[in-house]
Amino acid sequence: MSQQLKPSEITPEDVYKNRRLFMRAGLVAATGAATAGVYRYFNPAVVPEPLASSEPIQTVVSPSPTDTAAAMADKPNTFAQITRYNNFYEFSTNKTAVAVEASEFVTQPWSIEVGGMVAKPRAFGLEELLALGQEERIYRFRCVEGWSMVIPWMGFPLAKLLELVEPQSGASYVAFESYYDKRQMPNGRFAGIELPYVEGLRLDEAVHPLTLLATGLYGQPMPNQNGAPIRLVVPWKYGFKSIKSIVKITLTNQVPPTTWNKAAPNEYGFYSNVNPTVDHPRWSQADEQRIGEFSRRPTLMFNGYADEVASLYRGMDLKAFF
Repeated sequence: MSQQLKPSEITPEDVYKNRRLFMRAGLVAATGAATAGVYRYFNPAVVPEPLASSEPIQTVVSPSPTDTAAAMADKPNTFAQITRYNNFYEFSTNKTAVAVEASEFVTQPWSIEVGGMVAKPRAFGLEELLALGQEERIYRFRCVEGWSMVIPWMGFPLAKLLELVEPQSGASYVAFESYYDKRQMPNGRFAGIELPYVEGLRLDEAVHPLTLLATGLYGQPMPNQNGAPIRLVVPWKYGFKSIKSIVKITLTNQVPPTTWNKAAPNEYGFYSNVNPTVDHPRWSQADEQRIGEFSRRPTLMFNGYADEVASLYRGMDLKAFF
């Protein structure tokens, strides 16, 4: 069983560290000059510390009932590391510039339209979504580019939202669409991908207990560069599956289009499960660089969540269905 988190432990990073991050001293990342150099590379001085929202989330954060043992043994990355190294092409293709370029992104008011093959289609305002209850989930995050983090997300299971709209019996997939505004996101025309960004899951993947709609991290509202105000987090899949700034969710009986699969179908499959035996044409997936560490580490099947999710793919050829 995983170590359970107390609501009082969802605190600012400095206090959080004192309580939790150094409990497993044997697993602390490499230190010294080499690590400091890596840290400075991924945290350039030109990027300002992201500011928390002036309107904090007015909800109680509860302990997660979900087993997150796969990440509990890992030291979470710092707030600065998580918020200063981001892929968000609508704002910039330069990871260390996204925080600056997204700093003026307007995320209030916000709503998500949920429809398609459901009995009760409707739009949910952000306040309604937050009222569904917030949990902390400490998850590994693995990018197909070969880098990784450990992130203390805050949010609620996607299954909670889907239950409210009552999926019809024929629905077998869930499609997602992100917000796109050329005025707020001028870099979109240089992104090299079709926008708005779209993603999809099978319905059984979407309602899996690990699948999260995240509203924040480190106990703070979601920073703009990380997908404010609400994003998907699917910890056993590559990071590009965890679509940011969601405005639309559609239940369907057809495999939904996904942005990177449309851009390069030979490189990005629909499933995109973390699989160290299936290399991307440009990046080996056998190992990964944990941000803040000096040496690379082996990549785990399903990002370390095989015990929880492998049964979803029983009998499938995971090299053919990559």
